[in-house]
Parts: sequence; C-alpha cells; structure tokens
Amino acid sequence: MRNLLHKTGLLAGLALTLGGAASCSKDGDGVLLFSIEDDKALGEKVAAQTDSTFRAKGQLVEPGSNPQAYAALGRIVTRVLNNGKLQYRNEFPWDVKIIRDDATQNAFATPGGHIYVYSGLIKYLDNETQLAGVLGHEIAHADRRHTSRQLQNQYGISVLLSLLLGENQNTLVDVASSLGQLKFSRDFETDADTYSVEYLNGTNYYACDGAAGFFIKAQNEGQQGTPEFLSTHPDPGSRIQNIQAKADQLNCSNRTAASTDFTALRSAL
Repeated sequence: MRNLLHKTGLLAGLALTLGGAASCSKDGDGVLLFSIEDDKALGEKVAAQTDSTFRAKGQLVEPGSNPQAYAALGRIVTRVLNNGKLQYRNEFPWDVKIIRDDATQNAFATPGGHIYVYSGLIKYLDNETQLAGVLGHEIAHADRRHTSRQLQNQYGISVLLSLLLGENQNTLVDVASSLGQLKFSRDFETDADTYSVEYLNGTNYYACDGAAGFFIKAQNEGQQGTPEFLSTHPDPGSRIQNIQAKADQLNCSNRTAASTDFTALRSAL
C-alpha cells in the first residue's frame, strides 16, 4: 500500500508537469517533463550506479584514497562553479569523481550535477585552463539540463519515471553506462560551448576560451589518438571558431592562469 501511494504521488506530480507546471521547459529538442527535483533524484540514482559500476572494475578513485587529487580537482571545479551564471548552483550537489582509466580521454555529468572525469583526460590535457574549459562544458550540460532532455528523448518519460520509482534496475545500469557515450544535438553542444566561455569568464581567473585549447590539441593530432570526448562531441573545427568568437566578444581570452592545481592533480594520479 505504501509503495502504491508513493507511485500515485509521483504520477500526480508528473501529471502536473504535463499540464504545464513551471518546471516544464522547452527548446529545439522538445519539452522537458522532469522537474528539478526529478533531475536530482534521477542523478542520485544514476551516480550511485555509476560509482558501483566503476568501483566493481577497480576504476573508481575514492576520495579518501587520494585526497591530494581530489583537493586539487575540487579547487578547479569550484572556481568554475562559482562563476555567478549557473541556474542551479545551490540546487544541485555538484560533486566530482575521478575514474582511473588512462586510455580514455573523457568526462561527463549526470542529471543533477554529478561530474565524472577520466584520468586519461587529465593526463591528455596541457594545462589547467583547458581542463576548466572541458569541465565548464560538462557543467553546462547538467545546469542547462541537456542531459535530462537527451535521456528523455532516448528512453522516454515512462522509463525514466520507473527508475525514480526504483524499478527497471537493468535499465538503470544501461543509463549509467551510456552517459559517457551520450550524443548531444548540435544545438546542445553549441549551447554548452557558449556557456563554458561564459562560465570561465565569470571566474575572473581562467582564459575563457579554455575549451578551444582542448579542441585545437585534438584537431592537431588528427584521427590518430583522437580523444573519446570527440566521439560524442564532434566537429572541433567550427566549435573552435564559435568558442573563440564568443571569447572575443567578451574580451576574456587574454588571461594567463597558473596550472598549480592541475600539476598537483596530475602528479597525484
């Protein structure tokens, strides 16, 4: 009976959303039927499953096992988060985890702001500003709720609702394992790139075209050794131009930030 009442309450909440509640939002990729609370709840479940999956593989770097790495990464992430332009800075938890996989240059974020960074990406990049740019891009996907929309488009609202109800464990495993390979629309990628520039500008610390530095590095290397990040975030050429144009507009690409925390992070890994 208690489970039935719980389901009824969630379904009622969904009905309100379908009826045009304030939590509904719309863009070129359709109407998002999840509320912010739904984002947070789904994100918690997906993050817990992601942790469990990589922990079982021995690839999850636990914060207690490498406090030096997490302290350094945390300072970088906090600078980006405290840029003053996030919609859900205080609503989402914005925690970050490191996945030990030197062969994979990737990062991703769940709904509700749980961030994952592969050691391979950290070791691939040249400096802290590049890492801040990539982090800004992933933070934008969560804060702009692209990830929720993409999952809704891919799995459907009924499946995601069942995950919130604690059902379809196999699907939860599938969702968690697919986040690192989630392919966003061109509009979502452009939006995330634009906000990465604005976020880094708001730090008053990093050059705001940091993400362009990553794409330039990947483009210069050609197909050989192309990061996994570009398999789901394609077309570096036009994206470099768009990022640099936005940075020129904001006049924020001429900063030279130290890479002290980035160097400490790499050394700890």
